[in-house]
Order: sequence, then structure tokens, then C-alpha cells
Amino acid sequence: MRHILVTGGNKGIGLAIVEAILAEHSDTFVHMGSRDLERGRAAAARLTTERPELGKRLDVVALDVADDRSVADAARTVENKLAGERLYGIVNNAGIGSSGGDLEAVLETNVLGIRRVCEAFLALLEPKGGRIVNVTSASGPMFVAACSDEKQRFFVDAQISWPMLRAFIDDCLEMAKKGATAFAANGLGDGSPYGLSKACANAYTVIVAREHPALRVNACTPGFIATDMTRHYAESAGKSPADLGMKTPADGARAPMHLLFGTLEGNGRFYGSDAKRSPLDRYRAPGSNEYTGS
Repeated sequence: MRHILVTGGNKGIGLAIVEAILAEHSDTFVHMGSRDLERGRAAAARLTTERPELGKRLDVVALDVADDRSVADAARTVENKLAGERLYGIVNNAGIGSSGGDLEAVLETNVLGIRRVCEAFLALLEPKGGRIVNVTSASGPMFVAACSDEKQRFFVDAQISWPMLRAFIDDCLEMAKKGATAFAANGLGDGSPYGLSKACANAYTVIVAREHPALRVNACTPGFIATDMTRHYAESAGKSPADLGMKTPADGARAPMHLLFGTLEGNGRFYGSDAKRSPLDRYRAPGSNEYTGS
């Protein structure tokens, strides 16, 4: 049985990933991470009511990626459930948008949350061939594209380290106290919390992949998906999600599923919503030529 942890698995893209894993791979067991345990159980109940056969391969774990203790407790819970087995994969899906809080809150979940989960669960992951999928966003490369040449080099540096990235995050938190103009003055465009966080999450993916070459560690954008995080865009425009080109959560599971189960070349890469490799420093539209750079 291949055990897989999915954070933020109780709704939206996370729930679609959970369902796709269980439906398409009968040799899998999913540990559904949910910040609110009762909401997680309710999501699992809805899923298994529609498809009761999936219930035997699904467990809900209380997991708030922004909380050290919650992550540590979740790791112990999953370790006990594994009973000596290993995790096949970790899907870092949990995230919040800019409307979910200030820059510190967004970075706490979207970047430091990924690191907390990796640090806590790496010891449980299959050491050879285990997979880590970081669900980030095309907002990351789009943010980098608007940065100065110096900052672009920082975000695409194959030798970037965690101390370097942590120091950069701390610098950004100081800039936030001074206002948006501080970001522009430091070559960081408008300092969009969401885009900045996803650029940092992509950089962290590079770090983990380089430090653990026996694993398969990659990031992807799910695409522009109709979820609780994005639906307000349609509401504010007086249009439907489809009118704005939003796709379904099931569509958003495509790239993460490829990174979990597909044949992959290379490591520490970023993929578009069409499951094709994309650059870290500019947007590649789905269906366009796959990125082949270093």
C-alpha cells in the first residue's frame, strides 16, 4: 500500500487530489490533512457516501501547517498509522490567498508551512523515490518576472539555501512595515503577498530537491481553479467562475497527480497546470511549448 499525505485535503483542489488518488490508484492510502478535524471528517464522509469503497483507504488527520505543534502532532499520528511502513508521497497543498491575512500570515502558511511539513515528515518518507509535490501557483513566476534582474537571479539560483531564503523572507517582513513602495525600491515589484509567497515556495522546492537527490521533489500550478480562495474574483466582477476561465478542482488535480505518479525527468522543477515543465521566472501558458532550460 502506498501511503500519501495531502495537506489542506478537506476541500477544493486538495479534496480533488484526495479523490483522484483513491479512485485512480487502488494500492494507495490517503492521510487527509485538515486544519479543522471536524471539517475534514465531514469531507471524508461526503466522499465515502458517494463512493463507500474508498473509506477503507482514507484517514483524516488534524493538521494546521502554520502551527508547529499541530504539524508535530500530525507527524506522530501518521507515523502510528503507518505502523512501520513509509510514506510514498507528500502533497503540500494547504495555502491561503492575500485576502487570508497580511504578508506574514501568507508566508507563514504558503512557505514556512511547506517547510514545517517537510521537516516533520521527511523521516517518514520512502528515502529512495519518495515524492514531494508542492502545489504553488503561476503567480510565483509572474511575480519573479516583475522583479529586478538581481532578484530574478535570486529566485532562479540553483544553489539557493534555506538560510538565504529565510533571510530574504525576514527582509520582506521588514519591508512590509514600510509599505508597498519599499518592495519596489528593492526590486520586488508591488510586493504582492501571494505572488511573493509562491515564488519563495518554488525556491524552497529547489532547495529540498538539491538536498535530497534520491527523492522526487517538484512544484506545480494547479491552474486558475474555482475554489473558496478564487471565487470572490468572479463575484466581484458579477460573473460566473466559468466566465472568467476558471476550471474545476478536478482539473486542478491534473498536474499534482502527474508529479505524484508520472514518469519524471530531473528534480526540483516547476510544472504548469498542463503537467508540462515551466520556467521559474516567467509565465508559460498551458498548451504552449514545454520549458527545456536548465
